[in-house]
Amino acid sequence: MLDQLGKYLVSIADFLCGYPLFFLLIGGGLYLFIRSGAISVRHLPDAIKELRKKNDVKEAGQISSVQALLSVIAATVGLGNIAGVAIALVMGGPGAIFWMWISAIVGMSTKYHEGALAIMYKGRDSEGQPKGGPMYIIERGLGQRWRPMAIFFAFAGMFGTLCIMNANQLTEGIMTTFSSPEWIESNSILGGISTVTGMSNTSSFKLLIGITIALIVALVVLRGVKRIARVASILVPFMVGVYFLMVLYIIITNITDVPGVFKQIFTEAFNLKAGFGALAGIAIIGARRAALVNDAGIGTASIMHGSSRNDNPVREGLIAMLGPSIDSGLVCTLTAVALLLCGDFSNVEGVQGLAIATQAFDSAIPGGAYMLMFVVICFGMSSMFSYSYYGTSCASYLFGTKKARWYTIAFILSLIFFAVVPLEAAVGMCDLFYALMAIPTMISIIALSGHVRRASHLWFSRREKYIPDQHLPANTSRQSTKNK
Repeated sequence: MLDQLGKYLVSIADFLCGYPLFFLLIGGGLYLFIRSGAISVRHLPDAIKELRKKNDVKEAGQISSVQALLSVIAATVGLGNIAGVAIALVMGGPGAIFWMWISAIVGMSTKYHEGALAIMYKGRDSEGQPKGGPMYIIERGLGQRWRPMAIFFAFAGMFGTLCIMNANQLTEGIMTTFSSPEWIESNSILGGISTVTGMSNTSSFKLLIGITIALIVALVVLRGVKRIARVASILVPFMVGVYFLMVLYIIITNITDVPGVFKQIFTEAFNLKAGFGALAGIAIIGARRAALVNDAGIGTASIMHGSSRNDNPVREGLIAMLGPSIDSGLVCTLTAVALLLCGDFSNVEGVQGLAIATQAFDSAIPGGAYMLMFVVICFGMSSMFSYSYYGTSCASYLFGTKKARWYTIAFILSLIFFAVVPLEAAVGMCDLFYALMAIPTMISIIALSGHVRRASHLWFSRREKYIPDQHLPANTSRQSTKNK
C-alpha cells in the first residue's frame, strides 16, 4: 500500500511540476513584467545603484537588504545551476540558454514584487521578531478571510523546503568523486560500522557523509538567520568567484571558439528548420529550467527579504530582483559557455546533468573534476543553510517560534536520513509541496501587484516617500521621511 501511495504522489508531483507550474510561474511572471512596465529591464541600473548604497535606516529587522539578497542567492545557486544547465543543453540544445535568459528577466520582475511586498506586509512571530513571507503577505495584504491560504502555504513550505535532493546528490557526488567501489568495500572502518548497523559498506559511507553534512549545517542554522546571513555574505561571493575563475580559464584556453558558442545560442534559439513546434519546445525547456533554478514565484525570497531592516518596499524589491540575474543569468551562463566549449553531448542516453559537467571540466582543467566537486559542495551546503530558515519560518507561523525550533532539529536530522535512503517517493512528495507553494504565492503577488505599482510610481517619480496604505496593520511602520 505504501508503494502504491508513493507512486501516486510521484505521478501528481510530475504533473504539477511540469507544464502547470511552468505556465503559472512564467505566465504570471510575464504578466507582472508587463504591468510593471518592464521594471527588470528599465530599472536594472537603479537596482545595482541601490545594492552599492549604504542603507542607514534602522527599521525592525535582523539583517540588511544585501545580506537578504546573498542569503536568497545562497539558496538558489545550487546543483541546478550546473546539472540543470547541462540537462537543458541535452534536451533543447544551445538555443535553450537564450530562453533561460528571457526567463531570468521575467523572474526578476516576480522577485521585485516579492521583495516589495515582503516589506509592505512585514509581520511578527510569536516572540515579536519581524518576519516576512507569503503567509504574512496573504494575511495582512489580502485580509483575515484569506488566512486559510496563508496556512496552506506555510504547511507546504515546511515540506517543500526540505533539502532532499541536495543531501542525496551531494552525498552521491562526494562518494563517487573521492572514493572508488573497491576502496569502500575494503575499508575496515566502514566494515566495522556495517557490522554494527547491519548496512552495506556503501550505505555506511553515505551515513558518515550525511552525519558530517548535518553537523556543518547545524553549526550555522542553529544560530538563526543572522548567522545564516553572515555565512552567506562570505560564501556566496567566494563560491561564485571560484566558479567564475574556472570558467574564465576554460574561455581563455578556448578563446577562438567563444564567438561560435554565442552564435550557436542565438541562432538555435530561433531555429525554424524543425518548425514552430520545435522552436516552442526549445523555448519551454530553457524557460522551465530557469524558473526551477531561481525560485521566482515560489515565495521563499519574500521570507528572507522580510527579515531585512529596510523600510522601503521599492528599494527592497530592486535589490531582490538582482537574484535571478546572478543565478539564472551569470552562473547559468558560465556553466553553458564551459559546457558548449568542452562538453561532449554526443551519444548521450537519457537525461544527464552533473556527469556531463564533471566530464567537461575534468577534460578542460587539470583536476577539474575535484575543483568542480568543491564548488558543488559549496553550492549544496549554502542551499541547505537558507532553506532551513525558510522551513523554520513556516513552522513558526503555524506553531510559534519555540515549537519551530523542533522543526530546525528535524531538518538537520533529515539530512542524515535522506543521504542514505532511496528517495524516489520522498523526492516526489517534496516536489509536490514545492509546486503547491507557488499557487498561493503567485495568487497573492498578482492580487497585490497594484500596490507595488503605485509604490513604484511614487518612488521613481521622487514626489514623496511611499506611505503604506490602509491594508497594513496598525503596528506597521508608517514613518515618512524625505526620500534619498
